[in-house]
Amino acid sequence: MNNDKNRAKNSLTKTITKMVPAVFTALVATGLGFFALYTSPVPMIQEFGKMLTIGLVISFILGIFLLIPIFFVRDHFFNNVKRKKPEQEKEIKSSKMDNVLDWITKKTITFRWVIIAFAILTAALGIWLDVDADAETDVEAFMPQDTQELKDIHQLRDIIGTTDQVSIVYEADDIVSDPVITWVDNQTETIGKEFPNVVVDTKSVTNIVKQMNGDELPSGEEFSEQIADIPEDQLKLFLNESQTKGVITVGIKHLEADDLKAFIDDLGIYIEKSNLEMIETTITGKAVLDVEMIQGLTTGRYQMTLLGMGLVFLSLLIFYRHPIKALIPLLPIIFIIGWSGLVMYYFNISYTPLTATLGALIIGIGTEFTVLVMERFYEERKKGRQRLDAIITTNKNIGKAIFASALTTIGGFSALLASDFVILNNFGMMTLINISFALFSTIFVMPPIMIILDKFVKIKHTQ
Repeated sequence: MNNDKNRAKNSLTKTITKMVPAVFTALVATGLGFFALYTSPVPMIQEFGKMLTIGLVISFILGIFLLIPIFFVRDHFFNNVKRKKPEQEKEIKSSKMDNVLDWITKKTITFRWVIIAFAILTAALGIWLDVDADAETDVEAFMPQDTQELKDIHQLRDIIGTTDQVSIVYEADDIVSDPVITWVDNQTETIGKEFPNVVVDTKSVTNIVKQMNGDELPSGEEFSEQIADIPEDQLKLFLNESQTKGVITVGIKHLEADDLKAFIDDLGIYIEKSNLEMIETTITGKAVLDVEMIQGLTTGRYQMTLLGMGLVFLSLLIFYRHPIKALIPLLPIIFIIGWSGLVMYYFNISYTPLTATLGALIIGIGTEFTVLVMERFYEERKKGRQRLDAIITTNKNIGKAIFASALTTIGGFSALLASDFVILNNFGMMTLINISFALFSTIFVMPPIMIILDKFVKIKHTQ
């Protein structure tokens, strides 16, 4: 009984002194990888990063103050299992999983240069193809395509010609003066002619006044009298109460992201050419927000990924005070990012507000695996083991835990595959693929990396 209690205390001490620091290092590195999501211009991505970070911290706290005490209490007070003698323990054969991990590790070390070359080439190709990857921001594309609501939108669009619009906001000291009104009427009439393949209709306050005045545009006091007769609910759609701002509403066809951006850019150039000095104009509306989201997804995701990699490297450099040890856990992550881009290109998957977070997500999940493996490897090296023996022992002892962690994570994200929403389904599928890549990279690519780069790391033996 006393032996069981001593074993429980020794296990607790070893866990706190050995495992907790390694997990804390992985926690900080992972959290900084997620921190990169805060820099996204898309608010939903920022909120996603916050929730990931909060969940990470809570998991660590519960692991330290709940899970470890539960294991200690179990082993200290309720462990009545008869222990095998040391000579009996040595005779126990390795499990099939241990044998498989041994075989994999030895093969990866034997063919380490081939594996590294293959990883670099495929990752480089994936990163190169990913640079020009498309971003999907059409909300309709995210929805279940057989829903009645989406069918109603399409039917309404067929009837009225459009459900999308751009708003041209114009400002002046007096927007009901003759020059401004003439300019507004001219824009209302000519924008549709300038962009006949895109614009369905244009509306402004001059439309209403002309309808009230036999299709003639009055001027001066007569125009002011006419707008005074327009119902307030209708007038406020085109003029503010102080009559310093007005709106020209441009109904447009439903466009793909690239075509929409091109139209808005061309519209801005056209308005600038015909604008008056006394008028300030701004193009706004949901379509403009969609374009901004595109830029946030296409350029912002590169920045998030690079920032995440940089923050993780700096944090590991602070912990280890050695550039090679700080670099080793990141190399497999770079490969995963490239492989992910290769898969998205091959399956023609566009980035969405969710899949745009994959870079930071890969950094977060993958860093946890690689840091834990590296920590265990150098723990074995400090005991005096040679490189090959140390990596075989590492994979045997921690490989099963990595497999279990990856499989449980895969199981959790698999629920997203059942969603009818395309945006969630795609995110779930790509997350599963990337976690699988993280597992593959940790088991197959990490050992060659550590064997090759270990020669640049000086080890102080403790035994």
